[in-house]
Amino acid sequence: MSNSSNNTGSVTLKKSTFLTESPYLKKVRAFFEEVSLITLFCFRFFKELVKPRYEFKEFIKQSYLIGYRSVPLIVITGFIMGLVLTIQSRPTLADFGAQSWLPAMVAVSIVREMGPVITALVFAGKVGSGIGAEISSMKVTEQVDAMEVSGINPFKYIVVTRILASTIMLPLLVIAADAVSIYGSYIGVNIKDDVSSHLFLLQIFQTISFSDIFPATIKTIFFGFSIGLISCYYGYTSSNGTEGVGKAANSAVVFASLSVFIIDMVAVQLTSIFS
Repeated sequence: MSNSSNNTGSVTLKKSTFLTESPYLKKVRAFFEEVSLITLFCFRFFKELVKPRYEFKEFIKQSYLIGYRSVPLIVITGFIMGLVLTIQSRPTLADFGAQSWLPAMVAVSIVREMGPVITALVFAGKVGSGIGAEISSMKVTEQVDAMEVSGINPFKYIVVTRILASTIMLPLLVIAADAVSIYGSYIGVNIKDDVSSHLFLLQIFQTISFSDIFPATIKTIFFGFSIGLISCYYGYTSSNGTEGVGKAANSAVVFASLSVFIIDMVAVQLTSIFS
């Protein structure tokens, strides 16, 4: 009996040791720990957001850096997106004799899905990496500690202003990208056909409705918030000196882009349910 009980105990010990040391369980645990830390970081943001003092000057500065300086890249991306989508879609519609539906189809695709998502991904690549690297380098050079010594709340000055700027600027950039994409689509239509701008815009505005614009605009707000939050989190919690700067920038882009896809998936499901 004692031998069998010892064998049973050893087997149980081996199983528990295997479960504890399993690399898959470690990855799952690390993932949920990271999510919980980001959630606490988000709660701290809302707590600091409503508390005075308010950093209006820094918020305006970050809105300029995040929004205005991203306009050239967003405009170029939007124009190419509308032009390429139109050129690629025309042969398929021509096979069915439905070329007249091309402006409306491209406009709905851009406004509903392609404009917000692609612009958010470009935004995450440019702004997300910049925020992560900038805040991480501020920690490495001890600028954050210097702010605390000077009586400045570094979280409110650094994090809150950047998250707010990202949340507000991305919807405006998406609107600009949609407008430029529609213009690119107009150029693409007139490469093979001859369509007046009045007829082109008439076909678009007869097709697009409020139910297309409103959900797309709302989800861009969440896109901007998630990109700003995740980028600031990885920058503000970075370590390991200069090596942490590169890791913070890389993690900010990867996880911010992933959050865009997750939020878009949830938004599409909610829109289909309520529609």
